[in-house]
Amino acid sequence: MSGSPRRGLAVYRLLPSLGDYETLRLNVTDAVRLMRWQGQGQGQGQGGEEGRPTGLRAEWLDDDGTPKSEFPSGSPAAPVLSRRLAERFGDELLAAGSLVPVEIDKAGGDDYVLYVVDQVVDCLDLRRSSKPKRNGEVKRPVYRPEALPARLPAFRLPQFPRAVQWNGWAVDRLLGLTGDQIEARLTWSEDPAVKPHRDPWGF
Repeated sequence: MSGSPRRGLAVYRLLPSLGDYETLRLNVTDAVRLMRWQGQGQGQGQGGEEGRPTGLRAEWLDDDGTPKSEFPSGSPAAPVLSRRLAERFGDELLAAGSLVPVEIDKAGGDDYVLYVVDQVVDCLDLRRSSKPKRNGEVKRPVYRPEALPARLPAFRLPQFPRAVQWNGWAVDRLLGLTGDQIEARLTWSEDPAVKPHRDPWGF
C-alpha cells in the first residue's frame, strides 16, 4: 500500500483500546524529557538533536499474563509500538521520525520502540480551528488540505507540539495489523459529513 490516503484526508489521535490487553506506564522523567524536546521544536520543522530522546523506560501496569498490546501507550506525546508492529508497518514510519528502544522494567524479552516524530508541520487553519488551550491542545482542528503532510504517517503541530497526529492511511494500516488493540479518534476529516470525536485528547 502506498502512503496515499484511501478515503480522503483525515487526521486521528491514537491510543490503546479498552480491550483486554496490557498497557505501559511510562517513566515520568523520560516522558517529561521527551515533551521538553518536543516543545523545543515549535516553528522549526524539527525538534533538533539537542535533548532528543535516545530511549524510554516503562513498566507494564499489570503484568498478569494478559496479552500485551502492540500499541501500549496512551500518551499523545509518546506512541509506543511493538518491534513486530513497527516492522510490519514498514519503513514509511521513518519518513516522519525514528524508532528508539523502550526498556521495560522486569520484561527483558519484550521488544518495543518509541516512535519519535520529528516533523512539525504548520497546516492548521487557525481562523476556523478552535483556540488552542494553555497546553496547546486544539480540540476542534481544521486543516488546510493543501498544507497537510498527507504522505507522512504522522506529524506534530507547532501549536500543539506535544501530541502526535496520525494521517488516515497510516491509521488504516495500523488497525489492519492490530485488530481491536487500538482506539482511533478522528480529530478532522475533509468530508464534512463525518463527525470528529467529541473529546479526542481526553482519556
